[in-house]
Amino acid sequence: MHVKEQLLNLKPYQPGKPIEEVKKEFNLSKVVKLASNENPYGCSPKAKQAIIDELEQLAIYPDGYSALLRTKLADHLGVKEEQLIFGNGSDEIVQIICRALLNQETNTVMAAPTFPQYKHNAVIEGAQIREVPLVEGHHDLDAMLKQIDEKTTVVWVCTPNNPTGTYINRENLLDFINKVPKHVLIVVDEAYFEYVVADDYPQTIEWLNDYPNLMILRTFSKAYGLAALRVGYGIGNTELIRKIEPAREPFNTSRVAQAAAIAALDDGEFVAECREKNKKGLKQFYDFCEALGLEYYQSEGNFILINFNRDSDEVFQALLKKGYIVRSGNALGFPTHLRITVGNTQQNEEIIEALKDFVQ
Repeated sequence: MHVKEQLLNLKPYQPGKPIEEVKKEFNLSKVVKLASNENPYGCSPKAKQAIIDELEQLAIYPDGYSALLRTKLADHLGVKEEQLIFGNGSDEIVQIICRALLNQETNTVMAAPTFPQYKHNAVIEGAQIREVPLVEGHHDLDAMLKQIDEKTTVVWVCTPNNPTGTYINRENLLDFINKVPKHVLIVVDEAYFEYVVADDYPQTIEWLNDYPNLMILRTFSKAYGLAALRVGYGIGNTELIRKIEPAREPFNTSRVAQAAAIAALDDGEFVAECREKNKKGLKQFYDFCEALGLEYYQSEGNFILINFNRDSDEVFQALLKKGYIVRSGNALGFPTHLRITVGNTQQNEEIIEALKDFVQ
């Protein structure tokens, strides 16, 4: 049998090593995973209770339209219900966009390195990929504009960017959006929105009525701590959402996930606490880097990218043997860096001590 030619050179997503595998491999009793930008504080107690309450309904299909969650989220964001599309994580929204807008006659523009699923799904659809290198960890918006032509259908902007944690301020992003041709969909991926503390980070939802070619991606996987349940969403123009909805799989978000997300929206205090703790955790890493003279990027996410000036797999392996799972930069386009999720205070202290031993 023959599969699409473009699939032959693609590799499936490689997640970080599971905790149990690392325990077994290195005979460890304790392993800390700081590789996938998960919330170290879990999820809201309200979400946990909603999950328990929903367990009696597991034999019943979920609402494919996510009506209750749709109403709740639309009210929370101040948008119309018809402006929302839900996915099995925001990854699926990326897949839906690519399925709906890309083909062999089109091209798509993105930064590099950035979230890999933009490129992965675009390759599957046969589109031409136009990658624009980051400049000091930031999107080169002017260079991205120069790559856009009449066959460009989607341009991707990840802010805060994964894996660097850098963001695009209000002035620069709005200037970019104004210069992108109207036939091009601008996807602004804000997966780490709830962690942002920068004063000049844009409130992009306020722009939706003025820019019908703008779409915003967000998720319940990060600050809300519901990564296991996979609920992401897109916010955009009503007509655009209506057109791409047929590319969404039926029943793509579960009953349990929808119930947990609804409850999570009722606990803004939990998210605010996580944001504040994350800010303090980042400072622990900043202080460590500055004390040892290590280069790093100021991050608006719940992770930090640090340059150890040596093969990142070497540092990754050294940490793994001590029970710390992080993300090697070799898989992210930064071969001498590690991306480390910000853990709780104790986890941060412990991995920093392990890193000090290694560096010194």
